[in-house]
Amino acid sequence: MTLADGIWQQIFNFDNYGELLALVRNSLVAGAALGLIGGLAGVFVIMRDLPFAVHGISELSFAGASAALLLEANVVAGSIVGSLVAAGAIGVLGARARDRNPAIGILMPFGLGLGVLFLALYKGRAANKFGLLTGQIVAVDTPQTTWLLSTSAVVLVALVMMWRPLSFASADPDVAEARGVPVRGLSFAFMIVLGLAVALSVQVVGALLVLTLVVTPAAAAARVTTSPVLLPLLSTVFAVISIEGGILLALGSSIPISPYVTTVSFTIYAACRLAGTYRTRRPGARRTAPQPA
Repeated sequence: MTLADGIWQQIFNFDNYGELLALVRNSLVAGAALGLIGGLAGVFVIMRDLPFAVHGISELSFAGASAALLLEANVVAGSIVGSLVAAGAIGVLGARARDRNPAIGILMPFGLGLGVLFLALYKGRAANKFGLLTGQIVAVDTPQTTWLLSTSAVVLVALVMMWRPLSFASADPDVAEARGVPVRGLSFAFMIVLGLAVALSVQVVGALLVLTLVVTPAAAAARVTTSPVLLPLLSTVFAVISIEGGILLALGSSIPISPYVTTVSFTIYAACRLAGTYRTRRPGARRTAPQPA
């Protein structure tokens, strides 16, 4: 066997695939739920220019999960606590990028440093440490699935309840505030919801690559449509395809799931970007471009 063949076998290995597939039922169910909330939350992340905030929240989520791992507590709960602390801090700063971005730049290395410290003190399995950074949903057990699904339901209900006023406040905050929409309150509430969504997404792709679930699907959808109905629908579909496709591709390999999820997600984005470019350059096409991403 050549070196190239050996590398290929590590990346894609479908031996005994049917038997392995039965072991990831929980992962596929949890992945579908996380794709749903990641795709929906991502719409507002793009509209409100919050990708940097997502990354900042993920670092504190990583710190919370690492602390829980060290203390032998529930890792999902630790991740959620870390995310909520970060999301609350960012939410207090308001909606303007110039107010929040410097603080996020301070929170990110602090959270990452804390996470590294806790992992250095942890003496358990190395795979548990690595999974917090790169994801390990293939190994999701029943208690974790219950946590993930319950929190996903809370996020989904919150998004449905605030969808219309938050859409208005995101599109034109000044007019929305003039019409009595509680713009600052909605901004803070969405940051809390986003914190929960990020904490759950960290369980899939790890803290380092969480943007691929909460940002990339919505950015891809925004390249091909500006419809208030199609945008969240396509974003959700793209996120679910990315997660489920990543799980299924990673199942037979010894490589973490995150490279598969990110590759599927990026491929969708590249295809949508090309499609959006072609659409706007056609003779007679409307010149109203999708939201940049």
